[in-house]
Amino acid sequence: MEHINTTLFILVILLSSCINHKELVNFNEAKLPADTPVPVLNALQLRVEPDDLLRINVHSIDPVAAAPFNIERQSTGNTQGIDFNSLELFSGYLVDREGYIDFPLLGRLMVKGMNLEEIKNLIHGKLKVYLKDPVVSARYLNFKITVLGEVSTPGIIRLTNSRVTLLDALGHAGDLTPYADRSDILLVREGEETRVFKHIDLRREDFFNDPYFYLKQNDVVYVKPIKAKTATVSDPGQRLISYGSALLSFVTLIFAFTRD
Repeated sequence: MEHINTTLFILVILLSSCINHKELVNFNEAKLPADTPVPVLNALQLRVEPDDLLRINVHSIDPVAAAPFNIERQSTGNTQGIDFNSLELFSGYLVDREGYIDFPLLGRLMVKGMNLEEIKNLIHGKLKVYLKDPVVSARYLNFKITVLGEVSTPGIIRLTNSRVTLLDALGHAGDLTPYADRSDILLVREGEETRVFKHIDLRREDFFNDPYFYLKQNDVVYVKPIKAKTATVSDPGQRLISYGSALLSFVTLIFAFTRD
């Protein structure tokens, strides 16, 4: 009997650091309404900031007249080995530290604090003097999010969509690993003169209404590991032996009870 108690005690200790089901489930504290539309109250309207890079295109019924208002990529006879994503970065408008861009023929335009729709309207109004029925499109070229920690593919994610959620970023990073701490995801947001650290609990229902649910350009997301990750990092082989020993002890325990 003493041997059985000892075996049971060892089994409990060895398995106490295992990952349970609750730790692997997102929104496990949320009672989400099924098939019921919920108003989105925390949508983030991105505003242009210094060092943003914008792609702005101008079109008209007269392409020749619209050409001087566009920055075109420099053509090259040999395209082999060219990274077109990097090349595109050189065909955008960089917002300077004062918030201006230098636009062909229109000169310096203040765009800091504007959203993309407001920038399109600004340029469209100025182009009506030169073009008939101008069409302006605008998007971010350097919208990036950095995702680190317990995700499948950590790194920098470059996006063209200006409406990005934390779930979008985690999805682009290959989702969370089994060792991700879903109760404490750190989001670092840096402004011109400030830096904000926000801890987000992915399990809670109010996560979807969190003002940081929608991400901004240059946000950093860090997913920290749970304590069960410690053993796999320090000695993966020893952890395998521990699980093997736990299984052997469990079989021995069952055999002892069966024999009695």
